[in-house]
Amino acid sequence: MKFDVQEKNGILIFSLYEKRLDANLAADLKGEFLIMCTSAVKELVIDLSSVEFCDSSGLSSLLFAERQMRENGGSVKLAGLTESVASLIKISQLDRVFSIHPTVDEAISGGDEAQK
Repeated sequence: MKFDVQEKNGILIFSLYEKRLDANLAADLKGEFLIMCTSAVKELVIDLSSVEFCDSSGLSSLLFAERQMRENGGSVKLAGLTESVASLIKISQLDRVFSIHPTVDEAISGGDEAQK
């Protein structure tokens, strides 16, 4: 699994560099989120701009991160959703769960949730 983790202004940014977020990656991704989502992290931005396809297992891993962050008093923002991933999030009504932003920079600055 190709990804990068950066810290910017106290916000953890997880960038996934895979075209598919599916059952093949979900378990590994949950493991990474388990390591990252601690009480020391108050905000996690997940950059999905490289992801062209997501299935229910992929959604499950995103929800896992959200649950871990919420339990530790933090929050998750999604950024850079492609059209197909944004559509799946909307159909699944997960746009009610996640704060969604067009770019990582807008997620960091708390800009408008233009992708709802």
